[in-house]
Amino acid sequence: MPNFFGSTMLPVPLNLAELATLVREIAEDESFWRPRLELPHGSSRRWTRLWTDPDVDVWLLSWLPDQATELHDHGPSAAAFTVVSGLLAETRLRAGRTVTQDCAAGTTVWLAPGVLHDVRGGGDGPTVSVHAYSPPLTRMTYYDPTGRTVLRTVETTEPEEELAR
Repeated sequence: MPNFFGSTMLPVPLNLAELATLVREIAEDESFWRPRLELPHGSSRRWTRLWTDPDVDVWLLSWLPDQATELHDHGPSAAAFTVVSGLLAETRLRAGRTVTQDCAAGTTVWLAPGVLHDVRGGGDGPTVSVHAYSPPLTRMTYYDPTGRTVLRTVETTEPEEELAR
């Protein structure tokens, strides 16, 4: 296995720069993630855990166009993702407005704990992305599109858990 992950005696969350570097390096090592890739079928995205330890968990996600996460935060975890192939659109709330950024292959995005965002598959075909959370993901809160109303808080160890409809 590639040496992406350091080891410490006590859990130490990665900072945003370290998370961004981690997802970029993993995305560049196709031999590490490609054997675990599952493309989505129907209306559900696919996610596979690539690594977990007390400091960080890393996931491989795949998306079809228009598959989205809903507006959410990652609780106490910082997050980063790199688009491996395809296109994602990431929307954040800034000063009460939504701002959307298209994220093409090679783009890396990071989020401090508590940042609200939504991610949506774009383009004409599947998108693959590598995501990391530090400390490992334990809670997500979902919001209405304005970000003012909490819809649901879930305890979870999986990324981008979809709201039950």
